[in-house]
Amino acid sequence: MNLFRKIFGSTSDEDKNEEEGKFAPQINIPVDEKFTTNFKKNGGKFLYCEDLNEIREQFLNILEENDWFESEVLCYETKLFSLLDENKLVYKNVQNPKFFFTICEDLIADDGSILFSSKQFKQYKANEIPCDMVVFATTSQLVGNKSDGLRNIKKRYDKEYPSNITTIKYFEKTKEEDFLHYGSSHKNLYLLLLEDL
Repeated sequence: MNLFRKIFGSTSDEDKNEEEGKFAPQINIPVDEKFTTNFKKNGGKFLYCEDLNEIREQFLNILEENDWFESEVLCYETKLFSLLDENKLVYKNVQNPKFFFTICEDLIADDGSILFSSKQFKQYKANEIPCDMVVFATTSQLVGNKSDGLRNIKKRYDKEYPSNITTIKYFEKTKEEDFLHYGSSHKNLYLLLLEDL
């Protein structure tokens, strides 16, 4: 900032940006916007829906895009069975599922990841479930960071806490493996996000 600006002061946005620096964190970004940006940056496919009819429509589009009609699906959530029945998808006694259809614990805005537990994955680890996933979530599940997500799990389940708590953050295979991706499994993931606030 030059001498005249120091003496007389300036309130222009240009001066404020100059003082903050281009690498300063953006603190006032809404949680939903932050999640969407980070989720897409990680390679996730995001489908915003205003009501259940849009959820049905978008789910049908996903099935059509991947040619998953009349195939086997890994799904443990009874609330989702009606959507599978509507589309003639097999979810009982599956041997070779094409994709995993599930809900989640929370959506983490800080890094664009999705928080899961044994309530969704049962006894499986993230790398043991199908690579293709469709996740149904609501906007009320958006949280700022992993600590908020863990706090919600503690409130939600009272005393019988789930095990196998994990996040999935990478939604496309990386071109080069590095130590940051070690032990993580990438998933081809579609997020059906229902507005419920």
